[in-house]
Amino acid sequence: MDDTHSTQTTADRVVDTLEALDVEYVFGYPGGRLIEVFETIGHRDTDVTVVRPRDEREASVMAEAYGRMTGSPAVLAGQGPWIGSLGAIGQMEARLGSSPMVVLTEASERGDYSTLAPYQQSRGDYGGLSLPKILDGVTKEWWFPRTPPETVRTVQLAFKHATAGRNGPCAVIFDGSAITDDLPGDVTPGLWDDETQVRNWESRPTDRDVEAAADALASADRPVILAGNGVHASAGGTESDEPDAYDRLEAVADAYDAVVATSYLGKSTIAETHERAAGVIGSFGHEGANRVVSEADVLLVVGCRMNPMDTNWQAESFIRPEEQTIIHADVDSRNAGWVYPADVGLIGDAGETLGTLLEASEGRDAENDWALERAAEAREDFHAPACDDESTPIKPQRVCKAIEAVVDEDTVVTADSGNNRFWLLNYLKTETTGSYYGSGGVGAMGWAAPAAVTGALLGKDAICVAGDGGFAMTMTALETAVDCDVAPTFVVLNDTSLGMVRQMDDAIPGAHFHDTDFVGVAKALGGDGVRVTDPATLEDAIADAKAASVPTVVDVRIDPDEEMADQLSSSFYDEVGGLHE
Repeated sequence: MDDTHSTQTTADRVVDTLEALDVEYVFGYPGGRLIEVFETIGHRDTDVTVVRPRDEREASVMAEAYGRMTGSPAVLAGQGPWIGSLGAIGQMEARLGSSPMVVLTEASERGDYSTLAPYQQSRGDYGGLSLPKILDGVTKEWWFPRTPPETVRTVQLAFKHATAGRNGPCAVIFDGSAITDDLPGDVTPGLWDDETQVRNWESRPTDRDVEAAADALASADRPVILAGNGVHASAGGTESDEPDAYDRLEAVADAYDAVVATSYLGKSTIAETHERAAGVIGSFGHEGANRVVSEADVLLVVGCRMNPMDTNWQAESFIRPEEQTIIHADVDSRNAGWVYPADVGLIGDAGETLGTLLEASEGRDAENDWALERAAEAREDFHAPACDDESTPIKPQRVCKAIEAVVDEDTVVTADSGNNRFWLLNYLKTETTGSYYGSGGVGAMGWAAPAAVTGALLGKDAICVAGDGGFAMTMTALETAVDCDVAPTFVVLNDTSLGMVRQMDDAIPGAHFHDTDFVGVAKALGGDGVRVTDPATLEDAIADAKAASVPTVVDVRIDPDEEMADQLSSSFYDEVGGLHE
């Protein structure tokens, strides 16, 4: 029980919670009733660091990326109307991409004026906005406390539920006296100390289900594991000598002599140079990886909900439950068998589930001659003739290989939405786990730049890869990097257009841009930049940017006529008629 007997401000007690839970960063913008929290942080000696990007959209993406990369929630904080609008982008990505996040916001309460043609008021009364309704549609859970004790307790619960079961964003709406009043010394019902209230436990599947799954995998002729974002979520940020979810994924594949393919969000859950790695499945994934999954007689799906892009939009010949044994492992029982009927459901944390399968493999003979040869054949799709093309304009495939050449174990690549993401999925072969993250929950443009700044804050050599459309949306993230004294690299695949839209139909209005001077913008914001038109200088330009002491833009002029969908659309996707994005 929290033994606080003397009064303190509620905001001060909230910051106590942040400190007790080892919150590293608060990403946000001071305003409304969050002023008290920002002010408290500013006036005390604390390890909690406030990062103030240029707007709440960038802040929300930075907080989401932190949760994705570490497995622990950062805080998004700001005034209600803007957290519920600009700041919704990162929250939506966190909700659909299962990233832990805690949102501290407020309703712009105006007291007695709130019922009189209110200004900014967002508590949901007549005449005002309804922030609760907005958050109800976006977050995993939300609270609207009305007293100081409720404020403290719900902040604790937001941290608890952000990582309970399937990760996601949880929000607390501060309001009026519930944040401005002092916290009473004696509280009934009492408040528990922060670590006690927030504690969660990892879940494991039942012995019966594990035995059934292990029997199926051991007897399979063509076992395939499909690893998704849940493996990242389980492994995120672990610093221990114990095997993590990445290690266990490899070990299970070895134990059952299986091939490992990944979903879009699961890319880099296994090193793509590993002898069992087959690449990325999906509508614009690797043809070989898609073929491997389709050929499987036993398919173990780990931490992947099987969204339409993963399943080639339900192409009938891709995954066939009537012919294949499907084992679906997920932390949420609702997701197992959600898209395809599952023969076995393994409910629990991905790392724990893989651990149980590894234990169950002992004494079982699971050798076959299919897996390694088939995986090696599938990995050939990581290369295409255009990857070596020295012509101009520069081929986007060539850019992916130039990025690959400078990536090492300390590098993280963040990929935006659009054509750039699919070129990277296909031609950037990751050599280490946890080294690639892409916008793929809600799939927002403008995600990669703020996410790269977060990666740099976490001590990584971060490389953002975005199209010119997506980069322009959040290019002020470069200034945030300058403010934070970190130096990510921003590689812009520039075809002066919304490439994916333009390649659908060049007559679509709004698909073309004027030629923005991103190098000039970078320098004006305190960074540096270089424009690259010659493929012979490409690797050196990216390597120099990666080594630079200031954030640097590499503006690569790519061939606008290099058709992404025509080249990367899978044969299974073509069965259902092609471009659904």
